[in-house]
Amino acid sequence: MDKIRHSLRANVKLMKSEITRYALFGTIIAFAALILATALNAYLQSGGITIQAMIEAQKTNVTLWFMDAMPFIFAFWGQYTSTIMAYEASSMVMEQTANLRDRTVELEHKAVHEATHDALTGLPNRALLYDRLNHAIQIASRRKTGLVMMVLNLDGFKQINDTLGHYSGDQLLCQVVSRLEIMIRKSDTLARIGGDEFAILLDMSTHREMVLNIVKKLQKIFMEPFSIDGLDIEVMSSIGISSFPDHGMDADTVMQRASLALVNAKQSTQKFALYDKEMDKSSPKRITMMGELRNAIDAGELMVYYQPKINLDQTRVSNLEALVRWQHPQHGFLPPDEFIPLAERTGLIRPLTNWVLNTALKQGEQWRKKGLKMGVAVNLSPASFLDTELPNVIVGMLSLYDLPAKYITLEVTEGSMIKDPDLALNILSKLAALGIKVSIDDFGTGYSSLAYLKKLPAKELKIDKSFVLDMLESDSDAVIVKSIIDLGHNLSMKVVAEGVENKETAVKLKTLGCDILQGFYFAKPMNHDDLIQWLDENSSSASQLL
Repeated sequence: MDKIRHSLRANVKLMKSEITRYALFGTIIAFAALILATALNAYLQSGGITIQAMIEAQKTNVTLWFMDAMPFIFAFWGQYTSTIMAYEASSMVMEQTANLRDRTVELEHKAVHEATHDALTGLPNRALLYDRLNHAIQIASRRKTGLVMMVLNLDGFKQINDTLGHYSGDQLLCQVVSRLEIMIRKSDTLARIGGDEFAILLDMSTHREMVLNIVKKLQKIFMEPFSIDGLDIEVMSSIGISSFPDHGMDADTVMQRASLALVNAKQSTQKFALYDKEMDKSSPKRITMMGELRNAIDAGELMVYYQPKINLDQTRVSNLEALVRWQHPQHGFLPPDEFIPLAERTGLIRPLTNWVLNTALKQGEQWRKKGLKMGVAVNLSPASFLDTELPNVIVGMLSLYDLPAKYITLEVTEGSMIKDPDLALNILSKLAALGIKVSIDDFGTGYSSLAYLKKLPAKELKIDKSFVLDMLESDSDAVIVKSIIDLGHNLSMKVVAEGVENKETAVKLKTLGCDILQGFYFAKPMNHDDLIQWLDENSSSASQLL
């Protein structure tokens, strides 16, 4: 305050000196006018300009008396006005300066907040999280205590975002944040570090039981569906966990290992994973495989396995599902879960899909020449299915082989169609026009509406195996299976049940009216030679297995 008062006095003094200078000029001009008027009056009275004559003019001319007062009036007025104006102007400048300073501070705070917080949720962002994590590690090091870092990701959020729109996706994220904020303590940090990825820094013991207790609480908040514009959306999460000092001594290591645990959590049925040293071994493996996959097709390392589909009406194998495998020179036999996600992330899914299609069609042609009237089904990933060139690619392949289009089935998931329904419908219509059968795979796990489903030129519904596996123990799953079978028949579609692992399930599905069965109970995926042997051994009738 003293500094401001001092500044105000200095400004007043400066402005007073400026205004006083102009008032002095007015006074000098007034004096000059007075002398000139007196001299002129003296000349008119006496015919000359002398000191005596000017004195006499002053005595006899009343008007000059008024002019005599003018310099003093100017001087007083100038001094008074300069003081008032100086104080007013200086106060105004100081007020505006203070307002500007306050506004500057406000903008600085806003800029700092925006740089360290998420715009949508208001949570700390990655930068602030790292700052707090570094600070927490320093404190924990001194106190000899621990910290826990959890990285949480929403499963299927992109699909929800694409289906319902970004506005609904943002609403969902805000609702998730509201639930998370209720369960964490004030001493903990909840941050948004990605689109649908959150981090929770817990100032607590790293004891396994305590960590698992927190995980259960986190998973529990996702048990209730989220309401978006009157629509109930069920969302699950995956959680990766690391800790200080057990899994890292610095912020980068702790975060990296929590993220690595998250990758493993997504592949786990428990949907959470604690960091383990074995995860470090698999991470470089995946990075290396991304480069090796580019050469695997040309090097002949990929192969196609076939799993029979049993048609219950015809009591025979009517179709075979083509499943790609990778015989890696170092890692050995790899299932598709090990490399298909890599292909989708690296853009290799298109050439990989084309290779599987080409191999399956070529094999189908050979079966037909041998008199084996079996169709072949190929899975299409979302990335390859929504490729507008797919119908043209298949037309080109059909021209190479003597195999009618009706022997080909393309299996697509609900999720891949929902991403762009109009494009999906256009591509499916083109494929159906070629005579190719379309099967909707993993039905029951997506968000397809019946209004959209009835428009699709699909000939087959494939019940997701998650319902089939537990249908004997779960009445709910049995009801869902029965409902899908009835729905498929009402839409004039054949219904396939995959995941049939025992005779009891097969018999139950037959009783419910399912058309086609597939699963380990009948046969596992086999290479071509084993398939031919299996067909020879089971050529009489599939009904023997029921």
